[in-house]
Amino acid sequence: MQLVEPGLYIGTAADLNDAQGLAKAAVSHVLSVDSEDPALPQEGGIKHKWINVLDQQTSDLLSHMDDSFLFLQEAVEGGGAALVHCQAGRSRSATMVTAYLMRSHGLSFSEAYGRLQRWKPDVQVNSGFQDQLQLYESMGCRVQRSSTEFRQYRLRLLAHQHSDPSQVPREVFAVDPADSASTEVSYRCRKCRRTLFRSSSLLSHDIGGGASSFHHKKSSNPTGNAACTSYFIEPVQWMESALIGQLDGPLQCPRCTSKLGSFCWAGGQCSCGRWVTPSFQLHHNRLDQIRPISFQNTLTNTHTD
Repeated sequence: MQLVEPGLYIGTAADLNDAQGLAKAAVSHVLSVDSEDPALPQEGGIKHKWINVLDQQTSDLLSHMDDSFLFLQEAVEGGGAALVHCQAGRSRSATMVTAYLMRSHGLSFSEAYGRLQRWKPDVQVNSGFQDQLQLYESMGCRVQRSSTEFRQYRLRLLAHQHSDPSQVPREVFAVDPADSASTEVSYRCRKCRRTLFRSSSLLSHDIGGGASSFHHKKSSNPTGNAACTSYFIEPVQWMESALIGQLDGPLQCPRCTSKLGSFCWAGGQCSCGRWVTPSFQLHHNRLDQIRPISFQNTLTNTHTD
């Protein structure tokens, strides 16, 4: 059990067997980041929080960082101490301690992780958890579940774990815009005018390498630039029947059944050359963009092709 700063320790599962050491350190809270729920000493009245994850790059710790911070803060500000542990005290526990240091001291990921490495040189956060900590930093050390960054992260995580296409969490699907009014820019089927999604469902991606990204295909201009000709979005409720039980397939308008694009949990390539995972892709030429415009407090719609 290693002291990180007053009131905060990092350790291993074996440290839970040292009741005397826990008492000496005045440990009042234990945060277990492990795939097994550990047995804590019965005496001492220690408060326990368990995050059930494996030490894998695709395990989700980002979603637990805010709650864990509050749990550790409760121990420190209450005059006790918190022990954060995983099996070996190197990756999962180090991730949560780094997140705590980032938020409590206003540090960047590299600053907080560097500070922890100076105290405990054997910590080694896996690359997936490092990406999550960097995303946590970009969100201001607050998990903003409605942000585009977090939604993209959730979809990528789901794609990696998507061995059973019948088990897609319902909360992944955005609300069908046809069922609610909004002042957002909306996108409609060009053929039947059915509203399909709103601007808040758009997921951005970095522009790819253009035609050079399609070297496996014949091209008369292998070095030319290519524009994005599709929108990549989060799944919307009207897609549910097409997605459940399938790893890939077409996306059709729920009203007129005209083909709008396609989806693939393993990912798809944009016309700009960028690979997007997972891919829910709707083609520009099948949609109209509707921009609300207000004139003297009267809301009207206009559309662009």
